[in-house]
Parts: sequence; structure tokens; C-alpha cells
Amino acid sequence: MATVTLTAENFDEVAQGDGIVMVDFWADWCGPCKRFAPVYERSAGKHDDIVFAKVDTDAEPELAQRFGIRSIPTLMAIRDGMIVFAEPGAVPESVLENVIEQVRGLDMEDVRRRAEA
Repeated sequence: MATVTLTAENFDEVAQGDGIVMVDFWADWCGPCKRFAPVYERSAGKHDDIVFAKVDTDAEPELAQRFGIRSIPTLMAIRDGMIVFAEPGAVPESVLENVIEQVRGLDMEDVRRRAEA
């Protein structure tokens, strides 16, 4: 599956749905972002049930500000409308796959319960 470009206009619509949305915050001038891009694209090709999205922080500064993005690339995982992971830095493919499996394995009832407490 190809990656989806997220903007201020479509972010909430995509992120608030059921399932998993992986988000890569990046910029064209960012060397680590360019090195991480093929890793992210390969994972997108392996997981048809996950939305892989990208936010260009230069084109969408309000989204970067909204989520407190201070370093790029930043990888964010959203499951069933809740941010469950956000970490700056380019990660190797094995780490990205591990994050995906951990997000899949979450007990979302427990996550919601803890968030409300």
C-alpha cells in the first residue's frame, strides 16, 4: 500500500478511525528522513491492514506544532484514534517492525482505562 500524505485538513479524519495509523513526520531537507523513507515504504508494502502516512513538517507546520514535533524524523503510531507511540529518530527496519507488532498486540481497553485514570 502506498503512503498517504496527511495535512491539517485530513489528519483527524485519517487518524480517528479504527485500526492502526503509522505517521512519519519528515522534511525534504532532512538527511535522516531521506534514509528512513525506504525503510518506511518497505514496511508499508508488508502491512496492507495499516495506514502508513507522512506529514511534511515544512508544508504542515501547524501539525508539527500540534504534536510537539521538535526533531525529525519522528515516528508516531495511532491505534483506534489514540496516540500509543511517538519517538524521534530514524529507526532500522527491525525496530519499526517491532513497534508495529507491539502496537498490534496492545489491549486497547486497558490503554483507554489507563488514559482515563
